[in-house]
Amino acid sequence: MDLTNYVQKVSLEDFGKPFRHRVVWNRRLRTSGGRFFPHDGHLDFSPRILEEYGEAIFRQVVRHELTHYHLYFENKGYKHGDADFKRLLKEVDGLQYAPPPKNRRLHIYSCRSCGLSFQRQRRIHLDRYRCGSCGGRLQDQANQPQG
Repeated sequence: MDLTNYVQKVSLEDFGKPFRHRVVWNRRLRTSGGRFFPHDGHLDFSPRILEEYGEAIFRQVVRHELTHYHLYFENKGYKHGDADFKRLLKEVDGLQYAPPPKNRRLHIYSCRSCGLSFQRQRRIHLDRYRCGSCGGRLQDQANQPQG
């Protein structure tokens, strides 16, 4: 896929406005699907979104970043909390948040006393933490992939 042509096409079809800046793939993006850089107008996109979720979801991520782009150059509220941003994002059916990675590992812990179990994305030190309900000791269950 030629990313620049794709973004230009989405901009014209969904916003009715041209996109005139640079677009690049950025494999380092982990938690976001893309980024808009106001200082030079370029966009970064994570290829992970396209690979894991397909073109329909990726197009919604492109719409999200183009919403930032077009509002910024129209001198309107282009940040996530601004009313202009929320309105335009809803109009073009863009994603508010990037979908999570499909191959993320979860750590599952349970209490030895009451049996309460919970998940964490990061490992915790079992000797430092206790159960929030009863104060019992925790044990690590098998790491399980989610997705």
